[in-house]
Amino acid sequence: MLNIIDIIGLPLLACVTIISILGYLGIHVLQREVIFIDIALAQIAAVGAITAHIVFGAHGDSLLAYAFAFGCTLVAAAFYSLVRRRVDQIPLEAIIGVTYAIATAATLFIVGVAPGGHLHVQQILAGSILWARWEDIVWCAVTFFGVGLCFYLIRRPLARISEDYERACSEGLKVVLWDFIFYSLLGVVITLAVRIAGVVVVFAFLIIPATISALFSTRWGTRLVIAWVSGVAASLIGLLFAYYLDFSVGPAVALFLGVMLVLAASSCAVRSWIIRMIGGAVEG
Repeated sequence: MLNIIDIIGLPLLACVTIISILGYLGIHVLQREVIFIDIALAQIAAVGAITAHIVFGAHGDSLLAYAFAFGCTLVAAAFYSLVRRRVDQIPLEAIIGVTYAIATAATLFIVGVAPGGHLHVQQILAGSILWARWEDIVWCAVTFFGVGLCFYLIRRPLARISEDYERACSEGLKVVLWDFIFYSLLGVVITLAVRIAGVVVVFAFLIIPATISALFSTRWGTRLVIAWVSGVAASLIGLLFAYYLDFSVGPAVALFLGVMLVLAASSCAVRSWIIRMIGGAVEG
């Protein structure tokens, strides 16, 4: 028992730390219909980090690499905020997909130039959640708490924009400014979370728990609790699965998040079928 705790204790704590903020952000992302924003921001941040490695020899977890990565995400945040307000002909999700493709191409190009560049790509994709350290978790927890506090203070305008963008514009809300703040804070979270968990797991944490919550409720508070519970449960089961079957940790966590989504969707379908059957019986 103690051996299991020693091995999966810190990875589980890392997962809980990440889901605590991504569970909330995922609800916003789903309502804004920008599903692939985290992958795009992660890839753009990767361009900054690898550029810092080539130009200055900065390691992936150095302050300089984080500064370059976050600088790139700030540029992307400004771009997405302006494009959504100024460009009507192209959906924002399509623009996000284009920027992701360009950022990926840039990453692959830089990797071909940088010595050991393939290691950076592997780190970005798979992360190193099994080897999470106390320093990583504390740094993330402090940063995510600060970001979460910012989101709490500005929750009302962000919620109005996420729920109905056009109405927020018509009411005179400064949507470009609030969108920039939202994408910038999201960039902070993604930049740090990807370093620990990798793109695949971070994407799963952002989207799947929020999707599960949307199946059962439309209220923000209820959805947030459901997202947190489902994310933590899938993390624990995935880590135990990886421990006993000697499986990769990141894919295992992402896999069981998917399993929980399938179970949640199935339970909703069964519930709807039962309600229809009861309704038909009553009418008969």
